[in-house]
Amino acid sequence: MDWKTFEALLSGVNKYSTAFGRIWLAVVFVFRVMVFVVAAERVFSEDQKDFDCNTRQPGCANACYDHFFPVSHTRIWALQLIFVTCPTFMVVMHVAYREERERKYRIAHGENARLYDNTGQKHGGLWWTYLLSLFFKTAIEVAFLYLLHLIYNNFDLPRRVICDLWPCPNQVDCYIGRPTEKRVFTYFMVGASAVCIVLNVCEIFYLIAIRLLRISHRGSLHTSPNIRCSELDCDGSPCSSDRAPCSSDLAPCFFLYCFTFLDLRLIYYYLNS
Repeated sequence: MDWKTFEALLSGVNKYSTAFGRIWLAVVFVFRVMVFVVAAERVFSEDQKDFDCNTRQPGCANACYDHFFPVSHTRIWALQLIFVTCPTFMVVMHVAYREERERKYRIAHGENARLYDNTGQKHGGLWWTYLLSLFFKTAIEVAFLYLLHLIYNNFDLPRRVICDLWPCPNQVDCYIGRPTEKRVFTYFMVGASAVCIVLNVCEIFYLIAIRLLRISHRGSLHTSPNIRCSELDCDGSPCSSDRAPCSSDLAPCFFLYCFTFLDLRLIYYYLNS
C-alpha cells in the first residue's frame, strides 16, 4: 500500500477541519499510520512462522494457527485506517463540487460575481456533510474495535494455546512467538483508536454547539431592532446576520455545555447505581 499517497490525500482535508479535526488527523498520522508502517507491521509479519506446536503432524500447526488467528492484526488495522478515513473524503468532494459551481457561476455572471464567500466554509450542506462524516468515522472505529475484541478475546494474546483440531493427533500445546511485544502494540493501537473516538465525539458536540449559537445569534439580530451592525467581527470584517459570533464568545459557552453534559451523565449513573 502506498502510504505516501494516502497521507497526501488526507493532508488536503486539514484546511477544512476544525481544531479537533486537526488533532484527530495528527493522531492518525503519528500514532497510527507511522507506528503501523514503521513497527507494528514488522512485528506481526512473521507471526505464522513463530507459531510453534509440540507435534510434527503435517497440517496441525496451520489448522491451529488459522483457528486462533483467523484475521491478521495488521490487515484489520490496515482496513480500519482505510475505512475510517474514507468519510473524510466526503468533505473534500463536497468542497470540490462547490468550487466547480463557483467556476461555472463566474463564467456565466462575470469574474467579480461570487456564489460563495468561502467554498470551504462549513455552513449549509457542507456542515451536514462534515457532521455525517464524523458520525461515520465514529461508527467505523467502534465497529472495528468490537471486531478485534470479538476475534481475540479482549485484545489478549496468551503465550500458550491448547488445540485439538484435526489433523492434530491429540490435544497439543501451541506457543505464540513474542506475545508480549504483540500485546503491547495491540493495546497501543486500540488506545489510539479510542483517542480518535473521543476526538470525534468532542468535535460533534463542538459543531452542534457552534450551530446552535449561530442560530440564536441570527434570531437576536432579527428580533432586536436596536442592534447595530457597525461592529467588527473577529476577523475585522463588518458583522452580518449570517456570520457566527467571535470564537472568544463561543468558547466559554462550549465548555459550559460540555461540563453540563458531564454533570448530567454523573447524575444519571448515580441514580441508576
